[in-house]
Amino acid sequence: MAVRRRARRTGRSSRPERFVPDFDPDFGDRALTEARHDIVIGRWQGVRDLLAATGDDWARRTHRLRLLSHAAAGSSTVETWRAAEPGNPDAAVLRAATEVVRVFDAAIAAGRGAPLERGRIDAAVDACRAAADAAPEDPMPWVSLLSVARLYEGGVPRRELRHWFDELRRRDPYNTEGHIQVLRYLSARWHGTHGSMYDFARDAAGVAPPGTPLPVLVQVARVEEYRYVADGALGRGPVRGFDQHWKHELAVTELRRTHARWIGGRDPDRPVAPEEVADLNFLAHAACYAGEAEPARQLLGMLGARAAWVPWAYTGDPEEQFLRFREGLGMT
Repeated sequence: MAVRRRARRTGRSSRPERFVPDFDPDFGDRALTEARHDIVIGRWQGVRDLLAATGDDWARRTHRLRLLSHAAAGSSTVETWRAAEPGNPDAAVLRAATEVVRVFDAAIAAGRGAPLERGRIDAAVDACRAAADAAPEDPMPWVSLLSVARLYEGGVPRRELRHWFDELRRRDPYNTEGHIQVLRYLSARWHGTHGSMYDFARDAAGVAPPGTPLPVLVQVARVEEYRYVADGALGRGPVRGFDQHWKHELAVTELRRTHARWIGGRDPDRPVAPEEVADLNFLAHAACYAGEAEPARQLLGMLGARAAWVPWAYTGDPEEQFLRFREGLGMT
């Protein structure tokens, strides 16, 4: 009897569990999760050790610093670290990124279109410049500068933006996050047009080495255009003419080009790193909405359960979409 009871229990436990997407913002980077928790409770030593261990892996470092800065924005932990170790360049870089997050938070709280005190933005820029001096090889202070540039009324002088972008590329020519910040600056939502945004994305994608994620800028631009038009249509019914936004000939051609250049040039045996997950979600989202089944199935398979809130949140409920497309592709 005991054997039969064990068999029944084993049978129940062997049933496949329902797939649930994981919207972990760290994308499985457990060391980062621990460091972000340390920040919340006021400990900076783990953050110091994490950034020291990350070294000059710029893609991972940018990913980690960006998320650490969001965790640090609501506390004084980064200032405590700066005071304890004033000569540590990592502390300067994180504080600059944190100041940029705080300024964006202030802009969001004020409401879109509300003026933000210029001195507040200038202070964040000064922190970024100080970080660039403290860590001259690190691209992150320049990513931070390219981010905060959007908040200036009317933008920044073109020559200055170009200088900041050149400094970024001198340190890390294919830094995806920095390119995305310039793309957003050039978008119609901020200081440019859809045309200038797409031109920048296509030019950057065209010079990216095979196997690097930079070609996904074109799909990021397509999401930015969708957001802009959808936001403008709020309260006026459906967005007219956007039923083919992801499926028209150019959109599909560019999707295939990005897939071939990035995924086709990437070592298929290399595991997907946490810093790749956000960009892969953009490409998977585009493939799903374009109805490109094989690339979509491959990309969702690469992601597994690792889902990103953006861009899925711009087109509906993220979890519902992630599940619906997987099920439609026969993925369990």
